Amino acid sequence: MSGGAKKLLHAAAGTSAAGGSGLFPEDVFSTYLYIGNAATGQSIVNGIDLSGEGGLVWGKSREDNANNGFYDTERGVRKVIYSNNNSGQSSDQSGKGLTAFNNNGFTLGDDWAASMNVNGSNMVAWTFRKAPGFFDIVTYTGNGTAGKTVAHNLGSVPKMIWVKRTDTSGDWRVYHWRLGNDAGILLNASGNAGSYAPLNNSTPTSSQFVLNDNANVNANNGTYVAYLFGEDDIFGEDGDQQICKIDRYNGTGTSGLKVDVGFEPQWILVKCNGNPWAIMDIMRGANGQAARSLQPNSNSAEQTVGQYGSYAVQVTSTGFTLMTDDEGGGNANNTVYLYMAIRRPMKVPTAGTEVFATRSGTLSGNHRNTSFTPIDTTLQGYDWHWWQEGPAGGPYAITRLANWSFLELSETSSGSSAGYEEENPTGYLNYTAAWDNSAGDDTDYFFKRAPKFMDVVAYVGTASTIQSITHNLTVIPEMIITKSRSSATNWGVYHVGSHSDAQDYITFLNTTDAPGYGYGWANFTPTDTIFKVGNSNVTNKSGDNIIAYLFATLAGISKVGSVVHSGTTNVDCGFSAGARLVLVKRTDSTGDWWVWDTARGIVSGNDPYLRLNSSAQQNTADYIDPLASGFTLTSSFTAGTYIFLAIA
Repeated sequence: MSGGAKKLLHAAAGTSAAGGSGLFPEDVFSTYLYIGNAATGQSIVNGIDLSGEGGLVWGKSREDNANNGFYDTERGVRKVIYSNNNSGQSSDQSGKGLTAFNNNGFTLGDDWAASMNVNGSNMVAWTFRKAPGFFDIVTYTGNGTAGKTVAHNLGSVPKMIWVKRTDTSGDWRVYHWRLGNDAGILLNASGNAGSYAPLNNSTPTSSQFVLNDNANVNANNGTYVAYLFGEDDIFGEDGDQQICKIDRYNGTGTSGLKVDVGFEPQWILVKCNGNPWAIMDIMRGANGQAARSLQPNSNSAEQTVGQYGSYAVQVTSTGFTLMTDDEGGGNANNTVYLYMAIRRPMKVPTAGTEVFATRSGTLSGNHRNTSFTPIDTTLQGYDWHWWQEGPAGGPYAITRLANWSFLELSETSSGSSAGYEEENPTGYLNYTAAWDNSAGDDTDYFFKRAPKFMDVVAYVGTASTIQSITHNLTVIPEMIITKSRSSATNWGVYHVGSHSDAQDYITFLNTTDAPGYGYGWANFTPTDTIFKVGNSNVTNKSGDNIIAYLFATLAGISKVGSVVHSGTTNVDCGFSAGARLVLVKRTDSTGDWWVWDTARGIVSGNDPYLRLNSSAQQNTADYIDPLASGFTLTSSFTAGTYIFLAIA
């Protein structure tokens, strides 16, 4: 597509962010986790405008043998088809199924269709909004004659088309551009690609596709729905980013195969001959050996790695890696795999509440108990969670990209999978007894990745080899925190304010040590696309799974900086209503990593504080005062030079 044509298509897509000229992944796609209640009126608010723009909602129970249900705005509410069988459309009774498409999501009725609202079941809903260059829906009536043309509004050449007959039974026929125009594959089966072509041996165009006369796609007077997917680079702030990639890769039979899609995906669909289709996404966990998949061609519950057709996929900053070496794991030697990948959210936040939340309160039980009190963070899709357990215990940290395995911030210990957690819009789905502390308040901090604010990167150490790590922060990181999840190592910290040659110095989050000379950052100043790690076990131990957290200053939202404190020191962070989180560390001498937050109180007087390098209980002292533009260190706090991270 020419640059001029892209601009026209991009303009048609609309705008969605201050300073931006186009749509973002979060405007047109959502993975949403919730618990079914089989009751009419459950509203799912995912921020997708379905009533105004149109789209598809695809729902599935994760733990029950239940159908993959498809509802779309072209066929209307309470009309469902299933990707796991060839049945025709079912029309739900009044008040059942999906009952409304809204401007910020959709509303459910009771679960007549057993696909969207299974009582007590962990559910997932994937929403695709119609948008030029990404997704379109077309309904049509067949004429039984090869060569029938169907117009569409994708505005670009579709790379994948799914067709389903709705008036009676018929297989789902899939066109994938890598199969060519005279072949196809079935969405509702795990078989091989072959003579299932929906198209009449002709390449679709930016305005139409041409059907053959097979009854599954074009019977006389038969009714059909077609879902079209594109991969144009017309999205993002500058209107030049892809958010969808539809292609293939060749298996190698060797674990560690990297598939470069040009961006970090949040959702991946994979298919090879003879194996089931498999869907992995970040919300449910696309994390290597801990990855979980659902199958469009089956009503089976969620599969874990090692089960048939479940792929050990680890997402990366530029695509995904296959962590196994076999067919079932998505990496058989000389085997072709078809895939579609959708990019992770990429909007720059405009308020601190979009990317950070903190709370303090007592928790007990888990989501299976009626006594469970969820954490209402209002922060959907958070990526990193710290917490201090009651008056003492912790602090702990868990990360989405690390499959919610937890690490102790004050310890060198490796990651543990105990206390597995997932997140839904109101907080935890699981909060294990080991973390329960009804004797006192827990304090929680939730961080969400976003360009120019924070990123999280998972990588594998290479020891003596300097390694470049690609990130998606989109600006130069000013603070990087790393931890091996495989070995007992220190938490390594790079901070731009730690020394005049910050790239040559490393600080440890779990100790009181002052910054020291080290090769952790390979004597390399990070850039807006990469940082480097050297021959340090802290940042690059051979074969270890390592997680890195990157922060930067974003006007009005976050501030990474340093300050010389003496007497009373006002720290101007450029905020308008003060800092909600303040983390400081002394660098000219030894000193703790001090933490204050507004959930427990930043006031003119004594304030509760925690120390990330210690499991000691919370104490109070008048070390910090509120300041509209940031925070104030009081005269009671020890004089010295400090680095800090503050979030509004």
